[in-house]
Amino acid sequence: MLTVSGLARAARLLIEDHFHLVWVEGELSNFRRPGSGHWYFTLKDDAAQLRCAMFAGRNRAVRFQPRDGAQVLVRGRVSLYEPRGDFQVIVEHMEPAGEGALRAAFEALKARLEAEGLFDPARKRPLPALPRRLAVVSSASGAALRDVIHVVERRFPALEVVLLPVSVQGERAEAEVLAALAKAPSLDPDVVLITRGGGSLEDLWTFNLESVARAVAACPVPTVSAVGHQTDVTITDFVADVRAPTPSAGAELITPDRAEFLTHLDRQLVRLGRAAERQVAERLRHLGHLRTRLTDPRAKLDQQMQRADELEERLRRAVRGRLARLGADLSAARRSLALVRPSQRVDRYRQRLGQLRASLAQAGGRAIADRDARLAATARTLQAVSPLATLGRGYAVLTRAEDGARVPVTSTAGVSAGDALTAHLRDGALDVRVEGVDGDNRLPKLPED
Repeated sequence: MLTVSGLARAARLLIEDHFHLVWVEGELSNFRRPGSGHWYFTLKDDAAQLRCAMFAGRNRAVRFQPRDGAQVLVRGRVSLYEPRGDFQVIVEHMEPAGEGALRAAFEALKARLEAEGLFDPARKRPLPALPRRLAVVSSASGAALRDVIHVVERRFPALEVVLLPVSVQGERAEAEVLAALAKAPSLDPDVVLITRGGGSLEDLWTFNLESVARAVAACPVPTVSAVGHQTDVTITDFVADVRAPTPSAGAELITPDRAEFLTHLDRQLVRLGRAAERQVAERLRHLGHLRTRLTDPRAKLDQQMQRADELEERLRRAVRGRLARLGADLSAARRSLALVRPSQRVDRYRQRLGQLRASLAQAGGRAIADRDARLAATARTLQAVSPLATLGRGYAVLTRAEDGARVPVTSTAGVSAGDALTAHLRDGALDVRVEGVDGDNRLPKLPED
C-alpha cells in the first residue's frame, strides 16, 4: 500500500524519467514574480493549461519582458510538485513564439555547416600583429561603427579604417552584405570586421543566413565577427576566423595597444643601437688586424715571378729528358720487331695443327674399336646369365601371390597341396595348382641343347 507522498514521489520520478527536455508553445497567463526573483506562470491553449516555474538563475537570460497574453516558446523539464501534486514544467529557456522557427532553422544550418568543416579550428587564420588597413562591414549610422572607431583612435590611430556601409537587417541586408564581402579584398585590407549592435534573433537573422556564412568563410582576408552583444551568437561567429563578443571587443582584438607598441618599439630601437655599436666595434678591430698583416704587394709579386722562372726551367728539363727516354724505347722496339717474323710462326703452327688432327683421327678409331669389343663381350656375358636363356632350356619360374605382389617360390617349404601358383615359361605363364609336395631334391634329366 502506498502513502500519498510515496505515490506523488513515484509519479514524479516516472514523469521525469519519461520526459526529458521538451519544447512547449502557449499563451502566458497568471504571470507572477515574487521577491525571490523566481517566475511562476501558466501556459495555456484552447484546450488545456500547464503550470510552469522559471527560477532566478535561468530567467536572467531572458531578453524580453514576459506579459500575460504573450505567445511564448519555452524549453524545460517536466516534473511534479509533490506538496500540491501539481503537474508542472521547470522552464530553462523562454523566447517569443515567433522565434521558434528561426531557432530551428539556426540549429539545422549550424549542424550542416559544422559537418562540412566550416567551423573547424584548423582552418582559422591568425590576425596580423600589425595591421595597416581595416575594412568594416557595418551600418554607417549604427553605434557599432562608432564604438569601433573610438577604440581604433584610442589604441592605434595609425590603422586606416575603410567602411563598407550595409543594411544590417531588412530586405536589402543580405544582398548588401554579400556585395561588401565580395568587394572587401579589392581594398587590400589586412582584416575584415563584420559588426552590428545587439537585437533579437530576428534582428540578427541576416548574419545567420547560409549565403552570408559561406561568403565569410570564403573571404581571402582574415575575418572577425562582432555581431550583437555577449549573449548573442550567430552563424557568422562560427565561420569567421575570430569571434568577438561586442563591436568594441572586436576592435580591441584587431588593434595593437599604442602604448605597448611604442614601448616595444623603444626597446627594439635600444637593442638595435647596441647591436649596431657592437658590429661597428667588431669591424674596426678586424680592419686593424688586416692592416697589420698587409705587406707591399710588389715584393710578393717579385717572389712569385722568380718562382715561375724556376718552375719553367725545371719543366723544360723534364720534358727534354722524357722525350729522350721515349726515343730510346722506340728504337729498341723497332729493332725487336725486325727480329720477329710472324709468318714463320704461323707456318709452324699450321704444320703442328695437321699433325694433331692425324693423331686425333687414329686415337678416335682405336677408341671406337675398343668400345665395340667390350660391348660384344658384355652382351655375351649378359646372355649367359639371363633367366630367359634358362627358361629356353625347359626350366620354369614359380611365383605365388602375397600381399598383392608376385613372390618367387624357391623351396617346397611353405607350399601345400591345393596352393595356386603361376609357372612362368619362355613364351608365357601357366596357372597351376599343387597336387602334392615331395621333399626330395630330385631334378629331372633334361635333354641336352
